[in-house]
Amino acid sequence: MENDRYDKLKQIKDEVLNDKNLPLYSYRIDNHYFPVIGQGNHYALIMFIAEAPGEEEAKTAKPFVGNAGKILDKLFLMAKIKREDVYITNIVKDRPPGNRVPTTEEIEAYSHFLIRQIEIIKPRIIVTLGKTSMEWIVSKYKLKNFGKISQVHGQIYQLKTKDQLIKYIPMFHPAMALYDPKKIGEMELDIKKIAKIYLDTQKNKQKC
Repeated sequence: MENDRYDKLKQIKDEVLNDKNLPLYSYRIDNHYFPVIGQGNHYALIMFIAEAPGEEEAKTAKPFVGNAGKILDKLFLMAKIKREDVYITNIVKDRPPGNRVPTTEEIEAYSHFLIRQIEIIKPRIIVTLGKTSMEWIVSKYKLKNFGKISQVHGQIYQLKTKDQLIKYIPMFHPAMALYDPKKIGEMELDIKKIAKIYLDTQKNKQKC
């Protein structure tokens, strides 16, 4: 049923492209940017979620193609995770001005697209990249007694959607390593843990 998932995800793309009421629509048009809907395997077992695209991403309509994307690619390579096997997306599909953190209004306006992506792709594992996407997950899925990202990164939690249980692991955003090189070591430990969970999930799916 690949066409079914493709059609549903394409519908999301078309809606984002044409919805003039989205808070960042005019900024996108004025700057000749593209929305960044997501990229990867429509049957991915693992979904990576960040907050919003940067300028390079908005110019190409692809997630994580700038400097932070190079770090993410290095982490994938180290962990033997193929980028084409996973799905990468953001909560907010358009670039906020100056790469600022999305506002509450922007997150609310775009997040229903992400909810639909999760329902369509049905990942077994979700990894958030950065504080904003972590806080969205915590709020959306009502996770209790959740600490700061510096305290909880790399830990494994459970999310319950309307039709499945999903393993959830928060990570630092790869861009953190551009400002604090010491963070890359923590990211490497986290991605290794994620790779093991991913491999175990692949094995369990094959047995089913």
